[in-house]
Amino acid sequence: MQNQPRAGCHQSPFWVRGEWSVAAASALGCCRQRLLHSTHISPPHLSPEEMESLWEPDQAGMEAEENRGDLGGELITHKTKRQERKRQELLALALGVKVHTFRGPHWCEYCANFMWGLIAQGVRCSDCGLNVHKQCSKLVPSDCQPDLRRIKKVFSCDLTTLVKAHNTTRPMVVDMCIQEIELRGMKSEGLYRVSGFSEHIEDVRLAFDRDGEKVDISASAYADINIIAGALKLYLRDLPIPVITFDLYSKFIQAAKSPNAESRLEAIHESLLQLPPAHYETLRYLMAHLKRVTMFEKENLMNAENLGIVFGPTLMQPPELNALTTLNDMRQQKLVVQLMIEHEDVLF
Repeated sequence: MQNQPRAGCHQSPFWVRGEWSVAAASALGCCRQRLLHSTHISPPHLSPEEMESLWEPDQAGMEAEENRGDLGGELITHKTKRQERKRQELLALALGVKVHTFRGPHWCEYCANFMWGLIAQGVRCSDCGLNVHKQCSKLVPSDCQPDLRRIKKVFSCDLTTLVKAHNTTRPMVVDMCIQEIELRGMKSEGLYRVSGFSEHIEDVRLAFDRDGEKVDISASAYADINIIAGALKLYLRDLPIPVITFDLYSKFIQAAKSPNAESRLEAIHESLLQLPPAHYETLRYLMAHLKRVTMFEKENLMNAENLGIVFGPTLMQPPELNALTTLNDMRQQKLVVQLMIEHEDVLF
């Protein structure tokens, strides 16, 4: 059973100054979900009068406009600036987004219209840098090509964002750590169960964030293979969206609860096909590696069940931070990973 390819994002050209702009069309590959996910904040508790006042003209600003006299319309009073800033901030809260203030004239890259105002004119994608109106951000396609210059770190970075920025199928952290472990650690007793020194694991994390693919994780730098294994687990655990995404968490849990072995595998396979491409490929590569780890069970004492106990909570996290839910789901988390390891050749 093979994973079905996901259709790419739809990019429609739009009218800019009387002609079709191909460059502008490519800019539309912006991730609306990341725009909103990274900028949403809780709306305030405003009274109906306060909400209505957000949309009323700024009387003080209008009076200042009328009384500027010889200034030629180029300056406004500090009082008006403060009032306008406060109004924009309240408006942003009411809309549920955190807007961006641009320096100098700026045009929306979706509708090509001017972004009016002195502050808080629009929204900027933290991944690809696309600049759009707040309302236009709701219409932007749900995919983007992140700018590598904007990726400041490797750990704790969205998996899809990192993969697209580096133009790879999997995060290089996963590739490099697994290659190093398979080179010199497959027979290490308690592999992935025994923890390396936390300060050394932190050193590896900082090295990846600083040096990227040029980081040295060889035996000359870190003799204890448990440090590399610990760094891999830390990377997977710190993903803002787990490898098995929040949206699909309940489907995997329900699949593990199925009483019939065949239907259980079928449900897991159907859930796997719904994962985003980067998540699917990362999980497939990791499970193939863990399957090879179990081939050295006599030396490393790590079978599929033991690895399921280790990687279950790492790869699967409930959408809501609830200790009781996590505790109740531990058995299913372990079983899901165990079955993916044991039936890796069938499920992927």
